[in-house]
Amino acid sequence: MRALARIVPPIALATGLICGTVAPAQAAAPPKTPEAVGYGGAVASVDADATAAGIEVLRRGGNAVDAAVATAAALGVTEPYSSGIGGGGYFVVYDARTGRVSTLDGRETASRTADTSLFLDADGTPLPFADAVTSGLSVGVPGTAATWEKALDLWGTRPLGEVLRPAERIAEHGFTVDQTFRDQTAANQARFQDFPETRRLFLPGGQPPAVGSRLRNPDLAATYRELGRHGTAALYRGPIGADVVSTLQHPPVDPASGRTARPGRVDAADLAAYRVRRQDPTHVTYRGNDVYGIAPSSSGGTTVGEALGILSHSDLAGLDATQYYHRFLEASRIAFADRNRWVGDPAAVDVPTRELLSPAYTAARACLLDPARALTSPLAPGDPRRPTACGSSGPAVTESYEGPSTTHLTVADRWGDVVSYTLTIEQTGGSGMTVPGRGFLLNNELTDFSFTPVVPGVPDPNLPGPGKRPRSSMSPTVVLRDGRPFLAAGSPGGATIITTVLQVLLGRIDRGLTLEQAIAAPRASQRNAATTAAEAGFLALPERAGLEALGQVLASSAEIGAATGVERLPDGRWRAAAEPVRRGGGSAAVVRPAG
Repeated sequence: MRALARIVPPIALATGLICGTVAPAQAAAPPKTPEAVGYGGAVASVDADATAAGIEVLRRGGNAVDAAVATAAALGVTEPYSSGIGGGGYFVVYDARTGRVSTLDGRETASRTADTSLFLDADGTPLPFADAVTSGLSVGVPGTAATWEKALDLWGTRPLGEVLRPAERIAEHGFTVDQTFRDQTAANQARFQDFPETRRLFLPGGQPPAVGSRLRNPDLAATYRELGRHGTAALYRGPIGADVVSTLQHPPVDPASGRTARPGRVDAADLAAYRVRRQDPTHVTYRGNDVYGIAPSSSGGTTVGEALGILSHSDLAGLDATQYYHRFLEASRIAFADRNRWVGDPAAVDVPTRELLSPAYTAARACLLDPARALTSPLAPGDPRRPTACGSSGPAVTESYEGPSTTHLTVADRWGDVVSYTLTIEQTGGSGMTVPGRGFLLNNELTDFSFTPVVPGVPDPNLPGPGKRPRSSMSPTVVLRDGRPFLAAGSPGGATIITTVLQVLLGRIDRGLTLEQAIAAPRASQRNAATTAAEAGFLALPERAGLEALGQVLASSAEIGAATGVERLPDGRWRAAAEPVRRGGGSAAVVRPAG
């Protein structure tokens, strides 16, 4: 650890009202700035309060890992429908002292008693997805708190209690409700109101909180204080965990609501057995850059890496825009064909991670890419263990559903350490169940499993199993150039995370965009489907007609992703970048601005 000065108590916020009530904010929310350049470190997230929490820790001498945990904890307050200690995620860190990139798999896990029938009725029929989501059955063992503690133990310079203090202050005194928060609450109002604790916290007066009001969560502040005093043992082997188990095994539904919620299987022994996995990152070289991502149980690193390997056979910088977009979409289509067939939890199934990323395999798959026409989906996977040019292996496997929520943060410090961290509770609002007296929502992460094999008779690596981690698409990424940090990025968005991160990397590396331009650019997402999801801005591009002439079928989609990133500039400054518009816009900041 680096010997650093003690953090001064951070972030003073205006006082608010009691939990579950709101009033017009007495202090405006920090402004959201999507781009910042300067020295001393940088933070980018979707929320201004959370970014400010990370900057405060950096300013007081903490490093990137300390600041990442502080930012994530604050997002658990201000973006509780997408993150928090009721969920999990993936943490990628570049350690400037050693020059190494390492990762933590903090994904939620199924109970040790789970099997392939987890989401099946007695007659073998899959449960309706909506019933599975809002239930204890969907709740996996949370991994976020364990990830924070492990990251701080390995690479941090501050104890957990210290870096949680900014988030405690925000939870205690409140944050200003924006339009995005109100809209997300309104979209979940019908199910939130059926759980008294969720209704009390997020539907003050029975309605979504008004834009500009201040929402407090003193229960979560107290939970953070307890974690700070006693460590994560309070969750995995203590009273917080006991409350988690009680909630998921006996869903606290309002009897008058008429709703029934299935109980979950996770118990105290499952919580006590949870471990964060420290594992090697995925690694590919692309245009002379070293691209590091998260290995399975997430499919992010393998799928982004395979697509980059396929695209390394095209001169994207020299192509016109139509051909650039065409090849981006085709590489995504091919990589998803393989992702859907081969990637799952490597502790439970044999995942050919190394083979999927090998130059021999990506070259064999690249031969499928035809500049003159689009491939037809669903496309069959290849065989990464026996690569043959343009070869296939068995029938096509389409993707199973994955919720589009989640959040991402990116941090760098004055020493050159970098963190790219994606975390989630899955569906917006997770399971809909708030742990009584604790102030956080529980995940519905186990619905990321395939309920039944996607293609009957074809092995599905993503079926439920004892202690298994469901496949994810989270893609926190760190890119080194000449052995030093170049950029880091990531995004929320379910399976669109992969294509979003890929598009950001291509925009920055191949197309000459600045990082903020690459993040703001119109997006499309092809995931081995008959149609490509495309934002309105993408559909308005002049290249649309040319893409459709090549056989690309574009379908209108809501916004795709909400990326953040940081970049080290040649003169030593950091650039932090976030969305200018998507999800209400993001927040980028540096310790010492210098334009």
